[in-house]
Amino acid sequence: MGIVAFLYGAVSYLAFLVSFTYAIGFVGNVVVPKGIDTPPHGSLPEALLVDILLLGLFAVQHSVMARKGFKQWWTRFVPESIERSTFVLASSLALGLLLWKWQPIDGWLWTVQAPAARLALQGLFWLGWMIALSSTFMINHFDLFGLRQVYLRLKGEPYRPLPFVKVALYRFIRHPLMLGLLIAFWATPDMSYGHLLFALATAGYIFIGIWLEERDLRRMHGEDYERYRREASMLIPLP
Repeated sequence: MGIVAFLYGAVSYLAFLVSFTYAIGFVGNVVVPKGIDTPPHGSLPEALLVDILLLGLFAVQHSVMARKGFKQWWTRFVPESIERSTFVLASSLALGLLLWKWQPIDGWLWTVQAPAARLALQGLFWLGWMIALSSTFMINHFDLFGLRQVYLRLKGEPYRPLPFVKVALYRFIRHPLMLGLLIAFWATPDMSYGHLLFALATAGYIFIGIWLEERDLRRMHGEDYERYRREASMLIPLP
């Protein structure tokens, strides 16, 4: 069963890579066939309803499956070695559905005309994605996305939880991944009303997700995490 679990983990990771890469082009309206503002534009009520339902589905799936209580229940039916891979696969499918069925909303909140300002915002967009992706490697990218778990299962070794560490950007801010996503979602020279809805909804979810995650981390690491919260800010690298 070890090889089956490993192949399942590899497929789940591939699904993450595809959905994550497409999401970059989707938010930036670059390369991919359908971006966040790609026509046709439907009626406003229909677009709002569909987009809010898609965003809500992703938020609920992501939040519920990430909670410790759900994991304890879920692993009664799913082997622990593929629990993380299953979460990654479900998240990738929920994201893929959002990208596929997203309904653009016409109209613009801002359109930056100055070439230098447009270039700066586009640079921030790519910087945000770089921060988000690189932050996963600062801790353990392959554990975060389930590959380490299925690899250990393949070798017949028990899973060993990662120690609590403060490295690279994590020495200054507690959630560099979320910071990168916030930058990527908001840094655009052309902010449509559809993009604004996406940015507002995801920002709200990010802050709710941070609150839920920190609650779990305080329970898991106790005083070590409380001390870390006093040493590092949440998102902005300030003393």
